[in-house]
Amino acid sequence: MSIPGEKAKALIERDHRYISGCYIRPYPAVIATGSGVKVWDVDGNEFIDCTAGIAVVAAGHCHPKIVEAICTQAKRLIHMSGTDFYYPIQVEVAAKLAEIVPGGENRKVFLCNSGTEAVEACMKLARYATRRTKFLAFFGAFHGRTCGALSLTASKNVQRRGFGPLVPGVIHIPYGYCYRCAYNLEYPSCDFACVHYIEDVIFKKHTSPEEFAALVFEPIQGEGGYVIPPEGYFQALRDMLKPYEILLVDDEVQSGMGRTGKMFAIEHWGVIPDVVAVAKGIASGMPLGACVARSALSTWESGAHASTFGGNPVSCAAALATISLLEEELIENANEVGQFMLTQLQKAKDRYEFVGDLRGRGLMIGLEIVKDRKTREPAVELRDRIVNECFSKGLLLLGTGETGVRFSPPLVISREEASRALDIFFDVLQGI
Repeated sequence: MSIPGEKAKALIERDHRYISGCYIRPYPAVIATGSGVKVWDVDGNEFIDCTAGIAVVAAGHCHPKIVEAICTQAKRLIHMSGTDFYYPIQVEVAAKLAEIVPGGENRKVFLCNSGTEAVEACMKLARYATRRTKFLAFFGAFHGRTCGALSLTASKNVQRRGFGPLVPGVIHIPYGYCYRCAYNLEYPSCDFACVHYIEDVIFKKHTSPEEFAALVFEPIQGEGGYVIPPEGYFQALRDMLKPYEILLVDDEVQSGMGRTGKMFAIEHWGVIPDVVAVAKGIASGMPLGACVARSALSTWESGAHASTFGGNPVSCAAALATISLLEEELIENANEVGQFMLTQLQKAKDRYEFVGDLRGRGLMIGLEIVKDRKTREPAVELRDRIVNECFSKGLLLLGTGETGVRFSPPLVISREEASRALDIFFDVLQGI
């Protein structure tokens, strides 16, 4: 059928009447049902979903084991609030997160509803535990949209414009984005100039290191462009910050839960963070987030922080089922299919001059679209055209960063499904 069809057009018109205009909606997808890596709109059009609901449905849409876990728990207990009451499944999820987050089981967990809330909890805990007030964060970072998390975010100015003043005490610095190095240097001869900048400039000329509670980072920047730092980058950051007792707060909201071929993306660098924010893929579409911290840091007193809906029993059941699937098969599949997709997408980089860069780990893959490979000038309109034309042919993609296209399909995607998605993508590129 034509896209959007008549039912979709009617619903979009109604949406415009009743729904806040702040949502992004890059193309008119009106999704009604989903199964695995496929979704169908209200007019019956079928799409291969390489967004996974913004990297959320790790186990795919409506995975039978997730649906069963949700239904079984919903028949027992839907809500009680872990803020004021104990219940078994909340403890089970916390114990499992303490087990799988890098650093061993000596961790304590605060459960909430979303990635933004998880980051807010990390910020509050870092301040509480260190009695310091300031934070380091990166340009290109996306940590959420509530005022605390938004203070750390520096991905697009539209996300911050009109909402100030934000939480004070956040200093942004360039990320290890080698394709667009802020210092016009080359790795590895740069000797991590972007890391030394913190000590040589920020600490000496701006703010004493003893005032910083934490550095908040994404191991792979999500909204910022699926940017992957070079080998040794996080080790260099850790070694530089450790003498000043500045905490490492790892935002794994998009990159965690198996997406990169490891349970958490920071494992690719062998660095153990002090605090980890988790959400998105943790419960395959049910709202759940977590702040997971070293037990020695989790000293805040009763009542210092809470969340009425955090650790909801139904969401916890979905999380346990998701983690089980990740451990049994999905992380391995993310590795295998992700490597296949990277290999195939390398052909796009070899063939088309407007594909400036290709980067990815597991099923977290980004291509950067440029006007010219030498100047690396961003081609925003071309990127948007690619995404929209893929939609019209039955492939759901999202942009990332200023000029990137991201592939973040459900981790259940098969090689055959990935091949079909790539066929559509290459067909669109061929017509550019």
